[in-house]
Amino acid sequence: MNYTGFILKTFVLMLTVIIPDQGIFAQGRFTMTVSADELLESKEMPDPLTMNDGTKVTTAEQWQIRRQEMIRILEDYEYGHMPPAPGNVKATTISSEYGIPVNKDSTLTANYRKQHLTFGPNAVCGFDVGIFTPADEGPETGYPVFVTLSFNAERSGIYFAGEPLKRGYAVVTIPYNQLGADASSWNETAFFPHYPEYDWRDFSAWAWGISRVVDYLETDPLIDEDKIIISGVSRLGQAVLLAGALDERIAMTAPVAGGMAWRFSGKEMGNGLGQGITEVVDQNTYWFGPNFEKFRNLTTHLPCDQHWLPALTAPRLFILCNAFNDEYGRAYAALQTVQSAQPVYEFLGVKDNLGMHFREGGHGMTMEDWNAILDFADQKLLHKPGNRVFNRIPSAEKLP
Repeated sequence: MNYTGFILKTFVLMLTVIIPDQGIFAQGRFTMTVSADELLESKEMPDPLTMNDGTKVTTAEQWQIRRQEMIRILEDYEYGHMPPAPGNVKATTISSEYGIPVNKDSTLTANYRKQHLTFGPNAVCGFDVGIFTPADEGPETGYPVFVTLSFNAERSGIYFAGEPLKRGYAVVTIPYNQLGADASSWNETAFFPHYPEYDWRDFSAWAWGISRVVDYLETDPLIDEDKIIISGVSRLGQAVLLAGALDERIAMTAPVAGGMAWRFSGKEMGNGLGQGITEVVDQNTYWFGPNFEKFRNLTTHLPCDQHWLPALTAPRLFILCNAFNDEYGRAYAALQTVQSAQPVYEFLGVKDNLGMHFREGGHGMTMEDWNAILDFADQKLLHKPGNRVFNRIPSAEKLP
C-alpha cells in the first residue's frame, strides 16, 4: 500500500470511531435515527475482533482502534455517555479509628478512615468512602486494594472487609446510592444535575464514581496504585463491569452475579432463565442509557453484548463469579460472556488473565465467591504461590 492509500485507510478507520452509525451524536448524547429492528440482526455474539468496516483485528494498533469503536457502541446503544474525568478530586477526612478488631474471633486489627471526596464543577459533586487498611506495617509500595460498591462507608463495613484484610489487602467501600439514586428519581440526585448535557444513568454514574475513587487512590501513600481491584454484586456488579472496561488504571475486575450475556438470557433468549433485556428494562429503565430500552424483545439487534466488557478489560485481570441456580443471572449466559471474551485475551497473549468461578446456590455473594476472587488476585496480581485454576467449565447438566 502506498503512503496515500495508508492515510486514506487510516482516515476511514478513524471515521468508524468518531462518527456513530445509525444516529446523530451531540455532546454527551446519541439519538438513534433508525428503529432498533432496522439495525443489523445477529444471533451470534458480536465479534470483538472484527472492526466496524469488517476488517479482522490482527495487530495491536488495530485493537486500539477497535477498542474505541466498541466503547462508542456500548455508550450509544447500552449505557449512555459519561462526562470526562473532572480532574479536581480532593479528599477530606471525616473520622478515623485505629486498631479495630476485624471480627469477634480474630486478633487481627485494622485502621479505618471515613473520607469525603469532592470534585466536578465548582467542586459541588461528592460522596463518602470508607478506607480500611491492615494495622501492621504495609509494603513500601502500599497495600493492594479492593474497591467495592456497597451500602455505606461506615466503620461497620469492616465485617464485610474482613477476608481481604486477613490476606493483606486494603478495602475501600463506596455507598453506591451517593453516586446516583437507585430509583426513578435518579436524575435529581448525585452527579446528574451537574452534568445535564450527558445521557448517562445509574450504571454509568456508579462506574464513573469508581473512577473518581481511583483518582484519589493514586494520591494515597498507603495504597499501591498499580494493584487496584474492583468488585460488586448483582446490579453493582454490572457497574463494576463497565468501570473495569473503561478505566485502564484498574488492575483487576471481579463482578459477582452480574454480566450475563443478553443473547442467552431471559424469556426471549434464555428459555426463561435469568433476566434478559426485556425483563431488565421493564423493571429498571434508569439503570441503562436511554436507547437500551428500545431493544426490548429485539435482543439480536443490539450491536454489542456483555462479553465486550471483559474483552475491553484485557489484557488486565478479570474474573466473573456466578451461581448455578441464580434466578437473575443464568449460569450458562455467564459462561458465554467469559468464553466469548476469551479470543481477545488469547490475541493479546494473556489467556490466563481471564477467569470464572461457579458455585452451588442462588443469587448473591458468599464466602466461596470471596475465596475465589482472593485466590485469583493472590496468584495473578500478587504472584503468590498457588495452583488453583480458573478456566474450568462446569458440566452441561449444571448449566441449563
